Amino acid sequence: MAGKREKPEDIVLKLRQVEVLQGQGLSVGDAVRQVGITQQSYYRWRRQYGGMSRDQLKRLKELETENQRLRRAVSDLTLDKMILS
Repeated sequence: MAGKREKPEDIVLKLRQVEVLQGQGLSVGDAVRQVGITQQSYYRWRRQYGGMSRDQLKRLKELETENQRLRRAVSDLTLDKMILS
């Protein structure tokens, strides 16, 4: 059974909420339970999105989109070159 996918904006918000709860003296386990995520998700998300602001997240998404577009263009050109030779 697959769980629901969180949007990156929601992930950053939940990471901030956990940080606030930890600042209030809660342990990591209690803080993530209160936010409604697992510790495994918390640590994975913190590794991927930790310390990111919304602006940085927006820029990351733009760069990923541009990277996909460029990869597609390179693969099309490579395919054309292989056909011509």
